[in-house]
Amino acid sequence: MPTSSPRVLVVDDDCDVADFLTEALGLHGIQARPAYGGAEALQLVPEFRPDALLLDLAMLNIDGFDVAAAVRATGHAPYLVALSSHGEAATRARTRAAGFNAHLAKPASIDTIVSTLKRRPLAA
Repeated sequence: MPTSSPRVLVVDDDCDVADFLTEALGLHGIQARPAYGGAEALQLVPEFRPDALLLDLAMLNIDGFDVAAAVRATGHAPYLVALSSHGEAATRARTRAAGFNAHLAKPASIDTIVSTLKRRPLAA
């Protein structure tokens, strides 16, 4: 289990959710930065170089699946965590097939989110 805290990009088109999660992760010693949608996330990834992305799936224009695919296409391979109100089996299967490392259903406790993020493998 990794001992260092990850840098996390929190991606949600609900600004209140993104801001809340960013602040809550910071209180747990995790350097987090919000992105208010898929397009902003794709702009921030090259600069911020996150170790993990906490991604809402159902965003307008560029959804979490598209963000994950675009980030992975660059060769950057952050730990991908879906955080979505869509927690049914079909969506979980789709996130696994898309290369997500974890899928958490909203509302997930901050302790669950933190422990999931800290379980990621350390970068080589």
